[in-house]
Amino acid sequence: MITAPKTAPRFRRVWRAWLRLRHQRFGRRYRRLVLERIDGVSLVVLPDVFNPVLLRSGAFLARSVPSPPLADGSAPAALRALDLGTGSGIGAIFAARRGYDVIGVDINPEAVRCARINVLLNNLEGRVEIRAGDLFTPVAGDQFDLVLFNPPFYRGTPVDRLDQAWRGTDVIERFASGLNGALRPTGEALIVLSTDGEWRATLAALDTLRVKAGLGVAIVLVECVGQRPRHRALVRVEVVGGAGATVRRADAGCRHPAGADRKTLQEIVGLDDRRLDAGAV
Repeated sequence: MITAPKTAPRFRRVWRAWLRLRHQRFGRRYRRLVLERIDGVSLVVLPDVFNPVLLRSGAFLARSVPSPPLADGSAPAALRALDLGTGSGIGAIFAARRGYDVIGVDINPEAVRCARINVLLNNLEGRVEIRAGDLFTPVAGDQFDLVLFNPPFYRGTPVDRLDQAWRGTDVIERFASGLNGALRPTGEALIVLSTDGEWRATLAALDTLRVKAGLGVAIVLVECVGQRPRHRALVRVEVVGGAGATVRRADAGCRHPAGADRKTLQEIVGLDDRRLDAGAV
């Protein structure tokens, strides 16, 4: 059982403040109209929209999108995906390129506009629909084979549209509450958490979902980013529906396992020092 988050230590608060200052004051691509490119996908990012390439987590989640399973061993099944908090639309676009029919949702009207531009830019308007709204509200009653979510990492009230991508009051709890109803019986959800964020609250909400709904939850460490001595780990969490469903695990180590996040990584993935050094998952 994951316990609720405790008050962040002073060092962590200072680090978060520095991250915000670095991106806001020194990042030439932050809060600006920019054109990004990742894995052959071009993305226009509007000033009030989260940049998934600059901040890494959006690109990380998009690259984690699995290909649809084969229906009869010869052709992919026609499957549906939901990209919550779609932002620039990167998750929806990658899912569509994998073969899913996708609905992307965002509460930020500038993100909705941005995602629609990028869907057109990548010639995917036949596979992707972008809707405005809060979490599952725009897709009430629908169910999906894949749900993607790159949630706000921090607690608090957003100060503007862009800040909605960074912080929220009860977003993760409401997401966990509505996820079971949005997943098809054998569907799965991919969620990103960061060791710089409120990851304990995320895992606690998903743990509650596991107990109540009987879903499988797997913690999969995939990538560490940053420079020594401070490393930020991005962790993919997989939630799988269906009684007795097999959770697919991916083995991909941390490029720089040593550093200030060592104890946090051990707590998340349950690894001892030797296995963490080896990049084991």
